[in-house]
Amino acid sequence: MKRYSWPQDHWHWPVELTHQHGVRCGDLIFTGGQADLSQSGEVVTPDLLEPQCVRVIRFVEDILADLDASLDDVVRWVVYFVGDTEDEALILSLLDKATGESCKPTVSTVCLPALCYPGMRIELEAVAFCPQGDADLQVEYARGADLPALPPGFSHAVRCGDLIFTSDCSAISASGQVQAPDNLIEQTHLMMACVANTLELVGASISDVLKLNVYYQGDGTADNWSEPALIRASHFREPGPAATGMVVGSFAHPGLMTKMAVTAGAGAGNSTRQYSWPENHWDWTEKLPYKHGNRFGNLIHVGGQVALNQNAEVLHPDDMVEQTRIAMRNIKRVLAEFGATLDDVVKVTTFYQGSASAEALHENLLIRSASYTRPGPATSGIPMTHLVYDKMVIEIEVIAMLNT
Repeated sequence: MKRYSWPQDHWHWPVELTHQHGVRCGDLIFTGGQADLSQSGEVVTPDLLEPQCVRVIRFVEDILADLDASLDDVVRWVVYFVGDTEDEALILSLLDKATGESCKPTVSTVCLPALCYPGMRIELEAVAFCPQGDADLQVEYARGADLPALPPGFSHAVRCGDLIFTSDCSAISASGQVQAPDNLIEQTHLMMACVANTLELVGASISDVLKLNVYYQGDGTADNWSEPALIRASHFREPGPAATGMVVGSFAHPGLMTKMAVTAGAGAGNSTRQYSWPENHWDWTEKLPYKHGNRFGNLIHVGGQVALNQNAEVLHPDDMVEQTRIAMRNIKRVLAEFGATLDDVVKVTTFYQGSASAEALHENLLIRSASYTRPGPATSGIPMTHLVYDKMVIEIEVIAMLNT
């Protein structure tokens, strides 16, 4: 049974939506991207990173409390921010202070030139694991001595029963240096080795990956995407995980070209693992092992859905409204193969081409929101300078959970 959260006096979007701030289904809780907004949808402390961090952490805490959990139950932080390496360090320090000594979640950070509203410096989302019935179900926190440098309050991998979450895997060394600086191809090889080594810490392997989110520095063209995509894909067997790939202009760490965080599943859920590729669904320009969706137990991941055809041609080029509608239809088709609907979605993340503009966000947000029955899923909307293919302007991924 799902429970939804909109804490009293919580911030609001400037438009009316079906989305909620948090959703709990069983032991898992997903929050939407929390922002420094008021109840009328205005940025409260424009351009000031530290007070925005403090407020968004408190918002996450309020959501979790509303769903009978706490910050100590967080197993993954995802941070979208505007800034540099010092700003990233500040954010990680504040997140570390917010949780107890026994909680060492994973963390993924994405540095962007702007967020969805002018003056926003951070959008923060969380995944929490809070067992309801089995008090003996323990969370395993793991750190590797040879993995990318990470503050002591965080883990490279966290295992919650059968589910595994990783922090960012990259070419950053254990001492914090970027290896093979500015070399996307070599860093892609190093990143994939890092993924394998990280999963090994908790008794898993690359074959257990359910969902990957990769970011790479590029120009938003298929040519730029192709070679590193094939390197990543060579590490997976078909049927492979669901995937979302995003282009960024730069990373907070100079010389870094790519990073990846994954969710994996190993254990009893494998007995119900299923994959989805609906008939006549869109495809990439290269042959990849990924599937559009997969089911592990009652958890469903749908990879980033876009407005492409079977020949990887962009439909309705540069048209945000029509591409949003096509992406939502594609999500429905993938979910249907698991006997699920949009009402089973607990978290949706939308990457769209745009800048710090309410108009750019609302153009797709209202269409997406109208696709769900109230109360709807938690949501995050992230503006990107480019997407993977030229004239493709939106990509939407979702997590759904079946009531089983």
